[in-house]
Amino acid sequence: MIRCTRCCCSGCSKLNTRCCWRGTGEAWEALLAEGAPQLAVLDWLMPRMDGIEVCRRVRHQPEMASTYMILLTARDHIKDILAGFEAGADDYLVKPCNPEELRARVRVGRRVVELQGALAGHVAQLQQALASVRQLQGLLPICSYCKRIRNDQNYWEQLETYLSDHSEALFSHGICPSCYQSIMKPQLEGAAADKP
Repeated sequence: MIRCTRCCCSGCSKLNTRCCWRGTGEAWEALLAEGAPQLAVLDWLMPRMDGIEVCRRVRHQPEMASTYMILLTARDHIKDILAGFEAGADDYLVKPCNPEELRARVRVGRRVVELQGALAGHVAQLQQALASVRQLQGLLPICSYCKRIRNDQNYWEQLETYLSDHSEALFSHGICPSCYQSIMKPQLEGAAADKP
C-alpha cells in the first residue's frame, strides 16, 4: 500500500499491512518499482504528479490492471468524484475522513486484490490444463481395408496405437456382435469340426 498524504497516517497505522510513505509525489515511481504494492491510497494533490494522473497512468499499464487505488482528497463536488473514478480510482474518500472508514475501505481493497490474485492463479491453471489436453484434428490417412493409419513419419500403424499416441484414450479389446457372427463363430465351428 502507498500512503501519499499525512492525513491518512492515523487511519493506516493499524491495518497490519506493508506501507510505503510517499509524501513528495513519488507514488508513480513506487508503483513502477519491483515488488510494487497492489493497493494505493493517493491524494489528489501531490507536488510532482497528482493522484488523478497516477490513476490514469496505472490504468494505461496492462500489467498494473489489478492495482487497487483509493483517491483521498478534500474535493467533494460530484464532478471531482466522477473525474476520480473516470481516471481509474477504485474508491474515493473525502477528507477529513474517519480513520475507521479508511481502514474499512483499505480492507475491502485488500480483499479485492487477493480475490483478483486467486482468480488469476485459477485462470493460469486452466490455461495450463488446456494446453496439456491433446486433441486429434485434421485429416487422418487411413487404409480402407486394414484400418491402419499413416503417422507423421509416413509409417502405417494400428488404429489403437495411433490414437493412444495422440490422445488420452485407453483401449480394451473385445469382439462386436457382427464380427463374432461373421468371423469368430465360423472359426470356432471350424475348429470344433476339426477335432476328432
